[in-house]
Amino acid sequence: MQYEPVILGIETSTDACSAAVLRGGQVLASRLHAAGSEHARELPLMVEEMLAETKDFPIEAVAVSEGPGSYTGLRIGASVAKGLAYGLNVPLMAVPTLQIMAAQVASQVRDGLLCPMIDARRMEVYNAFYTPELKEVIPVAATIVDEHSFAEQLAAGKVYFFGNGAAKCKSVIRHENAVFLPSDNHSVSIGDIVPNAAWIRGGKIVDTAYWEPFYFKAYEAKKATNIIK
Repeated sequence: MQYEPVILGIETSTDACSAAVLRGGQVLASRLHAAGSEHARELPLMVEEMLAETKDFPIEAVAVSEGPGSYTGLRIGASVAKGLAYGLNVPLMAVPTLQIMAAQVASQVRDGLLCPMIDARRMEVYNAFYTPELKEVIPVAATIVDEHSFAEQLAAGKVYFFGNGAAKCKSVIRHENAVFLPSDNHSVSIGDIVPNAAWIRGGKIVDTAYWEPFYFKAYEAKKATNIIK
């Protein structure tokens, strides 16, 4: 039997914040706050609780969702993950955020392509395409969605769209092969699909000191308003 290390997973790329202790596909402990913006406060508490729960399972690696997603969220996740990797003296691993989302659907879908989507404001989304075996078919892209988007993939067969970017695309993409999850008329019933550390699978080992999240786009600071002069 192949040895499976115990991994502490961290995910903070969207409004959802999560952490999990994993060994292979087994979840030893997990925490998820599905809607919030206090990752810097919530994440350390999650980790502390889980490490106490799983004290009989020493952490052998830290895995963090690498993006794309919220600049601030990714920075928080990266900082906590790096600190833990240093403190525990274990490797740091980076896992594509969209792959983490795809893993949730891959467990229940056996045909077509999986297209996780993260909202990138207005009609733009971050998306990628995976097979149900989690093989990346088309890498991460920033797509401005219209009625012609993903025509080639939809012509070839079913495409399952999901994530917080998919909701705003549902009224635009009307192809018969487009399936938007969750769906009342499909066997997949997994609620709102958000990036969740409990679904971290695989990942690549990165340099703890120099690794940076995959922001995809440069950070743009917002101009302050209502300043009293």
